[in-house]
Amino acid sequence: MCVRTLTSGFATWGVLASTAVLVGCAKHADFLETRNQLSTISRTQDQDHQRVDAVMRRLEAVERSKDTDSGKPRFDDLAVRFQKLESRLAKLEEAAGQAAVKSDFSAEPRAPRSVKQTQPAEQTATVSGITPTSAFNLAYNDYLNGKYELAVAGFQRFIKDFPGTSLTPNAQYWLGETYYNVKDYGRAIQTFDYLVAEYPGNEKVPAALYKLGLATAETGDLSRSRKNLKRVLEEFPSSDESKLAKNKLAEIR
Repeated sequence: MCVRTLTSGFATWGVLASTAVLVGCAKHADFLETRNQLSTISRTQDQDHQRVDAVMRRLEAVERSKDTDSGKPRFDDLAVRFQKLESRLAKLEEAAGQAAVKSDFSAEPRAPRSVKQTQPAEQTATVSGITPTSAFNLAYNDYLNGKYELAVAGFQRFIKDFPGTSLTPNAQYWLGETYYNVKDYGRAIQTFDYLVAEYPGNEKVPAALYKLGLATAETGDLSRSRKNLKRVLEEFPSSDESKLAKNKLAEIR
């Protein structure tokens, strides 16, 4: 009687153990599947971010000619493409957020990790329900559409809400561009100066230095204008702004 009971107990324990292993395997499989989904979404986001960056660079290149007959249709076409990419990125961010939530429930308990001070924009927590990329794109769209007051507010809010993302230097630059477009040269100079000082290795530095040259020339400070334009030539000779800086230097000498 005791042997039969003991044997039955061992059998029951074996079934429970097998069930627990199966459940654990199922949870681990769900976790792996979710992790793979996040990896796929991340790769797609990276590709789309590269496309957005390419479109933004082309927009910058044609921006100065958008008022001409040949320049405006091209500018409008690029703006439409930018908005489509923005919409796609927003959907990807939403999908990534949902997958991340699922991952939190599926993953095994783990020790807390330290948070880096600077993170890619798409990996930073949302503020008031909006992601860094979406917040930046909203402000940039206002800039493209000539809604400069909204653009200033949008870029300022972005810099305040998302100070440590990879898009923060871009927001700083376009804030300066917006000030320059409304002829607020004093604030434009302060904004570009801050970008150059705080993000010396950023790809926007040559453009910021060139715009500093233009803005200081507008205020009559030709000595400082020449200094900034010469920095573009000396420090960034292969940049797109180098030729523009050379032409401007010849103009103000």
